[in-house]
Amino acid sequence: MRANFRRNVKKKPMAEINVVPYIDVMLVLLVVFMVTAPMLMQGVKVDLPQAPSAPMENKDAEPLIVSVKADGRYYLDLGKDSNKPKTLKSVSESVAKVLRVKPMTPILVWGDAKVDYGVVVSLMSELQKAGAPSVGLVTEPPR
Repeated sequence: MRANFRRNVKKKPMAEINVVPYIDVMLVLLVVFMVTAPMLMQGVKVDLPQAPSAPMENKDAEPLIVSVKADGRYYLDLGKDSNKPKTLKSVSESVAKVLRVKPMTPILVWGDAKVDYGVVVSLMSELQKAGAPSVGLVTEPPR
C-alpha cells in the first residue's frame, strides 16, 4: 500500500533560479568598471611633488582640478577645453562660476614639482578670491 501511495503522488517541480546568466552579467560589468576607472581621473600630466599626506575626507563631491605645468601655464579640468592653457584670470572666473552653482565643490591644485613657488601661491590666492573656501594641493606619496 505504501508503494502505491508514493507512485500516485506527483512531485511538484521546485522553483529554481538559473544564476549563470547573472554571473555572466556581473563579470561583464566588472570588466567595464575596471577599464573605465583609470579614465575617470583626467587632467594635464604634471610631475607632482612627493610628500606624505592624508587622503581627502569629502568623497561625495567631484573636485575641480587646476593644474600648473613646470613652465607656469594653467589648465582647468572643466569641459572640453581642459587641454588648452588658460590665463590666471580665466581660471579664476571659471572657478567662480562653478562655485556659484555648487559652493561646496572642492578645488585641487596639481602643481608640477619644478614650478616656481610664487606661481602656485598666486593661483591659490586667485582661487580664494573666486570664492573657494579651501584649496587642496595634490602630492604623490614618497617612494
